[in-house]
Amino acid sequence: MFERARMVFVPLVAALISTACASGGPVQLGGAANLALVQADALPVPTSADYGASQRPFIVGPYDMLSIDVFGNEDLKADEIQVDAGGRITFPLIGTVEVAGKTPGEIARTMESMLKGRYLRNPQVTVNLKETASQVVAISGEIKKPGIYPIVGDMTLLKAIARAEGWTEFSKKREVLVFRKVGGQQYAALYDAKAIERGQYADPELYPNDTVVVGDSQARRNMKDLFTVVPPIVGPLIFLLGNNN
Repeated sequence: MFERARMVFVPLVAALISTACASGGPVQLGGAANLALVQADALPVPTSADYGASQRPFIVGPYDMLSIDVFGNEDLKADEIQVDAGGRITFPLIGTVEVAGKTPGEIARTMESMLKGRYLRNPQVTVNLKETASQVVAISGEIKKPGIYPIVGDMTLLKAIARAEGWTEFSKKREVLVFRKVGGQQYAALYDAKAIERGQYADPELYPNDTVVVGDSQARRNMKDLFTVVPPIVGPLIFLLGNNN
């Protein structure tokens, strides 16, 4: 079955790429004005100019710097406290606190629960992100823990999925999209995660502000024309969005 799909897929993509070469630019798919195949085997790499601040809730990760204040208790105040490599911090009275994978608000609620009763009657904890050791990627769709995750070191697509606690039973692993904005243009790449897991092609590196969408989502439904192309069995498919040439 796989060999048959491969035999169909390779000539199709080769034909599309050949058209891209001949035309000198992206190829429109199915008459869709906003979706065009790009002659490339990977998404373009962003520059520092492409990185912007995210307005979405931030999930704390290793090496981030937090500031913590317990209202009315000067002895329980930390202007700078760094998350360790294991995603933990150490705080007076309550000791070790697991913070990785939580928002600052969630960390505050956890600490209030740990302080209440035994140490303080009605603790009010404020946690702020003071510095981030890395930029972030957004992961959504059919995944166990969608959210915003920091990039620490080299993060690939499969590593990012693992950080989000992995696939659900409904995950469409052959339909994984990565969105990236470079030079003012929006790109999307369609990956077959099963093929990556089998080593059929490389696990792509992610960059700050990338968005990963697994399986069904509004983003996928908005790009239904993309899925008229045979799934990316032997390599990713790279698309330019909003192209009107």
